[in-house]
Amino acid sequence: MKYLEDFAVGQALDFPPRQVSEEEIVAFARDYDPQPFHLDKEAAKQSLFGGLCASGWHTAGMMMRMLVDNMIGKYASMGSPGVDQLRWVKPVFPGDTLHLRGEILDVRPSQSKPDRGVVTSRYEMRNQNGDIVLTMQAKGMYGRRPVQG
Repeated sequence: MKYLEDFAVGQALDFPPRQVSEEEIVAFARDYDPQPFHLDKEAAKQSLFGGLCASGWHTAGMMMRMLVDNMIGKYASMGSPGVDQLRWVKPVFPGDTLHLRGEILDVRPSQSKPDRGVVTSRYEMRNQNGDIVLTMQAKGMYGRRPVQG
C-alpha cells in the first residue's frame, strides 16, 4: 500500500493503454447518454462527428477505470473532494487506443485531519495519433502513512 507521502510534486504518472470497442460505446450510451451519434452508426455519419463516437462521460469513465486499476487502487485512497476541470477535447471512436498521463501538481497534508491529505493532479488522455481527447484536473484524498510505534 502507498500513501500520501509517496506522491511528489512534478511526479509523472503513466498508465497502460486501453482500446475502445464499438460494443462498449453503444452499451454505455444506451444506459447513460442515448444520443444518436453514440448509438447508431448511420445517424452518427450525419452528425458533426462523422461517425459513431463515445460519450464524453464514457471517456471520463474509462479514464477513471485506468486510474483505479493502475494507481488509486494501490494507494490509501479516501475518495475525492471533486474535479476542478474536465474537458472533452476530441471524440473517441471505436478502435481508438487511449493513453493516459498525469502529473502531480500539489501534495498537501490536511490541517484539520492529520491522518490524510489531498493530492491535486492534472491528466491528459490521448488517442493512438497523439491527439488529446480529454483533460482533467482533480483532487484525491489519500491516507497518510501510519506511524510505526
